[in-house]
Amino acid sequence: MRGILYLIAVILVIGWVLGLFVYSAGWIIHILLVMAIIAVLLGIIRKGGV
Repeated sequence: MRGILYLIAVILVIGWVLGLFVYSAGWIIHILLVMAIIAVLLGIIRKGGV
């Protein structure tokens, strides 16, 4: 499950970075960044709890 969370986080961060250059998506890119950070934090929390 941890691998899936990191994969999702990487995809979202890449989307965020691309959005910064394109700038056509606006606020959606920042939501992707927040979701990526949450995914990484959940992975860290679950890794530490096990």
